[in-house]
Amino acid sequence: MKYSINDFPDKNGFYGKYGGSFLSPEMNEEFQRINDFYQRIRNDAEFIDELKYIRKHYQGRPTPITFAKNLTDKLGGAAIYLKREDLNHTGAHKLNHAMAYGLVAKKMGKTKIIADTGAGQHGVAMAAAAAYFGMECDIYMGKIDAEKEAPNVDRMKIMGTNVIVVEDGAGKLIDAAAASFAAYEKDYERCFYPIGSALGPAPIPQMVRDFQSIVGKEAREQFAEMTDGKMPNKVIAVVGGGSNAMGLFSGFIDNDDIELLAAEALGKMREGEEERVGEHAATATFGEFRTMSGFKSLALAEEDGTPKPAYSVASGLDYPGLGPELAYLKEIGRIKFNAINDEEAIDAFYDLSKAEGIIPALESSHALALAMKMAPSHPGETFLVNLSGRGDKDIEFVLNNFDK
Repeated sequence: MKYSINDFPDKNGFYGKYGGSFLSPEMNEEFQRINDFYQRIRNDAEFIDELKYIRKHYQGRPTPITFAKNLTDKLGGAAIYLKREDLNHTGAHKLNHAMAYGLVAKKMGKTKIIADTGAGQHGVAMAAAAAYFGMECDIYMGKIDAEKEAPNVDRMKIMGTNVIVVEDGAGKLIDAAAASFAAYEKDYERCFYPIGSALGPAPIPQMVRDFQSIVGKEAREQFAEMTDGKMPNKVIAVVGGGSNAMGLFSGFIDNDDIELLAAEALGKMREGEEERVGEHAATATFGEFRTMSGFKSLALAEEDGTPKPAYSVASGLDYPGLGPELAYLKEIGRIKFNAINDEEAIDAFYDLSKAEGIIPALESSHALALAMKMAPSHPGETFLVNLSGRGDKDIEFVLNNFDK
């Protein structure tokens, strides 16, 4: 089925049957105000010019594409190219939406940011945005993630952000999300709530996709320049909620001959095994159609929307939900999902580090692992992988638990 970004979402924030906003009447009104404001300014020349200036002079965009020659030679088969979002300021793609969120919040007259984070990259990005725009910032982070990703906690604090460690529940991203939204509900008139992925109540999935689309736009032009006008055969990104994936995919989705592949977290399981709840975060593989966290999509949840436990070695992936646009693209067959387990991701983390001198985030290592699995059997093809973040935050954890 032919898919055009311009046709989605509909006026109610749906992608097929996925999406929408299912919150309390008061919060639905607030998200509608955000939607009305965003639709007014998203194509405004002044807003676009301000964002372009920030991206060039603060973020350091454009980020380059690197041909991973040594890794390609080692694997044989397809040539692997990397879109280097790890070189974006703060170390990941998250700043692409964080700075745009901050600009929107400032124009709306908001004075404080309230957000949550898993691996800490969204939190660090929002801390930077808050500092840049002169806003207060509270970031909620699960206890387990805060301990695991301690360097990012320190970075947020240094930038003036108040980091609130959530000990309720499993101490993970889903718990931080619940706590942060509860705080936002009490103070929404002066606060802005920037969700860190392409999911949540409308209009958040559209906003994040639009803000991240710079990745796909740059990558398309850069890849053509590097390959005498050719396009990649396969475009690969990791999927937790969907921000980096929709960013890269948006630049190639109109080309039906380009295969779009998403890697999700299989955790402690192996391919083909029956589901073991709490040992994976493979929502596209095992999730069901649910209303969870204020929107309809695929989720690892009970019928009433109560989340089931999710797990991944990568903190940014252990969330039990999937962005609504990605769920729809899966349904119509435009994106193919593949599950990558912890072991494969860790191997990819080391392989890229040793072959190219580039240390990837554990989240990005899932996309890289998928490319590495497929490359030997696709000689003559080109793969473009979104290296969505750098692995500085993961080094201590990996060496302590998977020292190779």
